[in-house]
Amino acid sequence: QVQLVESGGGVVQTGGSLALSCVASGSGSEYYSIAWFRQAPGKEREGVACIDSSSGRTIYGDSVRGRFTISRDNAKNTVYLQMDHLTPEDTAVYSCAATIIPTIFKSGIDYWGKGTRVTVSS
Repeated sequence: QVQLVESGGGVVQTGGSLALSCVASGSGSEYYSIAWFRQAPGKEREGVACIDSSSGRTIYGDSVRGRFTISRDNAKNTVYLQMDHLTPEDTAVYSCAATIIPTIFKSGIDYWGKGTRVTVSS
């Protein structure tokens, strides 16, 4: 079992930045790639970014590429999502997820965190 705990959500103005953290724990957690997803009210869950557990290779969704940066600190079992140039369309609950094969498709996810809310005000 892998446990995931997100933090760092909050309210930010349009154009601002916010950094999210995801701490992974549990047996074998260090071998999982970690992805971020988001779900806005009334919308489908959307894959945002993913980082490979060993190579550090990253994948980004089209809507965030160039604005968001995913990184990880393996010593701390923590993955970060730096979000810049935020707009109201980025408002959502952001969840991190663990996957053996790097992906931003929800069908490939093995474990989910509970999420942290991000609100971007106009």
